[in-house]
Amino acid sequence: MWTLKSLLFAASILVMPLAVSADVITLEGGDQIHGDVIGSDESSLWVKVGSQVVQVKRSQISDHKVANPDEAGTVIRRFLYHTKDDPTELSIEQQANKVKPSVIKVQTPAGLGSGVIINEDGYAITNAHVIQGETDLRTTIWLPTEDGKSRRTTLEDIEIVAVNNHLDLALLRLKHPDGDPFPYSPLESWEGIVVGQPVFAIGNPLGLEQTTSDGVVSTKQRNFQGLTFIQTNTAINPGNSGGPLFNTSGEVIGITNMGILAGEGLNFAIPTRYVKDFIRNREAFAYDIKNPNSGHNYHVPPQRSQDGVAKELNK
Repeated sequence: MWTLKSLLFAASILVMPLAVSADVITLEGGDQIHGDVIGSDESSLWVKVGSQVVQVKRSQISDHKVANPDEAGTVIRRFLYHTKDDPTELSIEQQANKVKPSVIKVQTPAGLGSGVIINEDGYAITNAHVIQGETDLRTTIWLPTEDGKSRRTTLEDIEIVAVNNHLDLALLRLKHPDGDPFPYSPLESWEGIVVGQPVFAIGNPLGLEQTTSDGVVSTKQRNFQGLTFIQTNTAINPGNSGGPLFNTSGEVIGITNMGILAGEGLNFAIPTRYVKDFIRNREAFAYDIKNPNSGHNYHVPPQRSQDGVAKELNK
């Protein structure tokens, strides 16, 4: 097996035709590897280039353009999530049928929510408040079958990878019951949200599984506690928390996390820019099984008393 350094050196002195179907892996320094990914784990990819196999650390990869794109555009793997180049817009009905298998139900002894699988290895995003303080998790998934239907399966071996309470995001990892790749949905490649654009949510409101609701983006810059949220009139109810908000290209543009119960059509989602940042920096929020409230919880600093403020002003 060649090392990455020796492979790049050989590539620099040997020009050879590249297969049209080869994956294109771009490293942090800008170098590219063209080949077929024949294996992977959480830390590395094994890429076949010609007759040689090279191990590439995921930490060295900036972009991963996957071979054999479908009609909806070229899939690119970035860190633990995927994006798409030039995604195709379809009707909400068509997109909902395509992305539904990536939406999961997340259950704890205290309640339930939703989530979305973001890559074939079973990594999934949900809200931190859905799993807050819990370690006994179950997820329900819907796996496509050859006859076009879906197989409902409940998984109990769920790993909590990271939790960010400030952003209200949690990263989970599921294990496929058959050892196969998971169906997943890509994240929005760039923030192209427009007020008034049609969007739809899929989740499990009040336990009603795989429910689809649609609406529009009401505003993309609603501020709560120093964070900006996507406001939408798409129906969001308890049980939708942690589920995806999609655009008509089938990309996840947000993670639904709250609604105003006394209001009509006032619902909110966490933009994918926060999701991407959370995933890239997941080690800072790594879950500690000995502390069910981790990632890191920072207490609000005590306010200065009025007497203290007065003394400062009189100095």
